[in-house]
Amino acid sequence: MQYRRLAAVAVVLFLLLGATMVAVRRQTDALKTRLGPHEKTTITQSVVVERMRAVARLVTSETMVRDVVTYENTWYGSTKRSIVVVTGRINAGVNLDRGTDFEIDDATKTIALTLPKAEILSVDVTDMKTYDERGGLWNPFTPADRDAIIRLARNQLARAAYEMHILEHAEQSASMVLSGLFRADGYTTTVTFAPRLDIAPAR
Repeated sequence: MQYRRLAAVAVVLFLLLGATMVAVRRQTDALKTRLGPHEKTTITQSVVVERMRAVARLVTSETMVRDVVTYENTWYGSTKRSIVVVTGRINAGVNLDRGTDFEIDDATKTIALTLPKAEILSVDVTDMKTYDERGGLWNPFTPADRDAIIRLARNQLARAAYEMHILEHAEQSASMVLSGLFRADGYTTTVTFAPRLDIAPAR
């Protein structure tokens, strides 16, 4: 059983890496289209700002996650319970609107970018299947319970993606995309990220 779990994790990480590389390629192509035909430009602060605005919200990693959600609610000794298998799509990336810093060194033809840490940008529940649902004698299921299950599912999906290091993958792919943003102008770009507090989404 442990071997199967490790194999499953390896497959998920392989698919995540593959999806990340595809996303990087797509975003690079999209940047070229958005910025138009490229001619070598003298890099100034205004040029850097303009190009960064073109990728203000850079979604750099996407993964599908499946998890089991167990929901319980007890009211005056009457317990209702639901077991749901949920599948969701999680997008993570760097929101450049949250603040960036950069330094241009014309002598060495280098640009140093400091970006905000990657974050989970969206969690979309794509499928939910209920495998067991038992209402209490005087504690039946209500629409409020359905909303609570969806909130719990979204939080568990985000936690699962966090534990799969989706934020690290997002930063790696963002660095790859942005490093090539000024390469055609003869500049080497280094990308660093603000320190991240490694706090997973709340349970």
